[in-house]
Amino acid sequence: MRRLCTLLLAAGLVLGATSGASAIDFKAKGQWLMGFAVGQHDLLSRVRDTGRQKQKVDDADKFQAAQRVRLQLDAVASESLSGTVFFEIGTQSWGDNDFGAALGADGNNQVKVKRAYIDWIVPDTPAKVRMGIQGVALPNAAGGSAIMDTDVAGVTVAYQFNENVGLTALWARPLNDNFAADRPGARDHANYLDNMDLFSIMLPLTFEGVKATPWAMYGIIGKNALKSSWDRNQNRWDSPITKDGDLTYSLRPYPALGATNGGIGGTGKSYGSAFWVGLPVKLTLWDPLNIEFDINYGWTEGMGRFNYTNSQGLVRRGSTERQGWLAKALVEYKMDWGVPGVFGWYASGDNGSPKNGSQRMPSVVPMGNFTSYMGDGNYGWMLQDYGLDYAGTWGVGAQIRDMSFVQDLSHTFRVAYWGGTNSKSMVKYMDNAYSWQDGLGGGTGPYLTTKDGLVEFNLVNNYKMYENFDVNLETSYIVNCMDNSTWKKARNGSFEKQDMWKVQATFAYSF
Repeated sequence: MRRLCTLLLAAGLVLGATSGASAIDFKAKGQWLMGFAVGQHDLLSRVRDTGRQKQKVDDADKFQAAQRVRLQLDAVASESLSGTVFFEIGTQSWGDNDFGAALGADGNNQVKVKRAYIDWIVPDTPAKVRMGIQGVALPNAAGGSAIMDTDVAGVTVAYQFNENVGLTALWARPLNDNFAADRPGARDHANYLDNMDLFSIMLPLTFEGVKATPWAMYGIIGKNALKSSWDRNQNRWDSPITKDGDLTYSLRPYPALGATNGGIGGTGKSYGSAFWVGLPVKLTLWDPLNIEFDINYGWTEGMGRFNYTNSQGLVRRGSTERQGWLAKALVEYKMDWGVPGVFGWYASGDNGSPKNGSQRMPSVVPMGNFTSYMGDGNYGWMLQDYGLDYAGTWGVGAQIRDMSFVQDLSHTFRVAYWGGTNSKSMVKYMDNAYSWQDGLGGGTGPYLTTKDGLVEFNLVNNYKMYENFDVNLETSYIVNCMDNSTWKKARNGSFEKQDMWKVQATFAYSF
């Protein structure tokens, strides 16, 4: 009898487990990228360092072979409840031991969680909730988001009132508990006042031929949020470097505009404020004519000041306040063989005085996509990958996208001119010409004055070999129109410029 009871109990457990498992529907999808690229991916060839010695800038390999893998698993309990985990094996450069692609191919810490969240619906309501690490792109049109498009931990709630009007609320926490407070002799407390929180409201409006999503976002930034550990050599705080880079540069002016780079001074404020608004609009009323435009404004409060040296060699105090605006637009006409179009943008730039802060629009993690090389309009993951914010620039361009004359083979050709809106007077406060190439350290595109420019050409070809397998070939070239006479006024301003180009083949398997 005891043996029979044991068998019945075991059978019950098996049946129970089977029943529970069958209630969950597991779905998998992902992407493999294999890429090969050759190019010259620096706008500068040489610069003079602080010792007045010429230093080679473009010293990276001209050829790169790499791969990237992303896998997403969805556990769907019902239409009202599901969970998602998204793994990524980041870009592995072939032969690089640090990225697990050298001989033997055993890498450490390569599999990373890109996203992990749950989706659920509030009972008896149309309110949808997403909680966890998720992809967040602020509403945008015509050239991608210039403010925020990334993965971040937070909570999103979406409510659809009717087929025309919805409402989405977001709370995100990009930074917290990264402050080490290890400055010698200071009374700082680790992880104190070091959180950054963002709160956003979006109002999606959809009518026949018209889509618009006005939105606003408010942020609070702790006085220690953009600090990590104390750098004893530089006598300043290091920044918490994230996968998306250093938020210090995109949120406030670069603190080392001159020789006296003692970092940003203290502040009596516990928290500083940040604010953004946007109005993206898409018009398809006159199909096949498509019109898109987007208007953005952003502001971050000054939190401490920094030293800079003026043209007379005198030390002055600069403000970390930053505010600016951006307008961009796209007009396209769909035809049987392709989609020709024109695009353009204009963003505010610095007025020539660090004393009153920066007039470039701040951003969190931008991802502009008007062009392929100086943006993210194609497979932007090798050699050059700016998270473009358009700040301090203006531009115009023309393109013909999705041209197709042979089945499964398409082409996109684009040409664009980039100009600057920053005052050329800003150059004399900068250490060297590096500032021009890397956007004052932000990696969000070059810092262009009103005397500078770039001309970019893209040709992207895509062949759909199989239903889930694409072969993509991109050829891009940037003509460097940097103004030598302007940038030689920077400290250690001697440099040699060069054009930038690349040819990239990507094999993409998606399922």
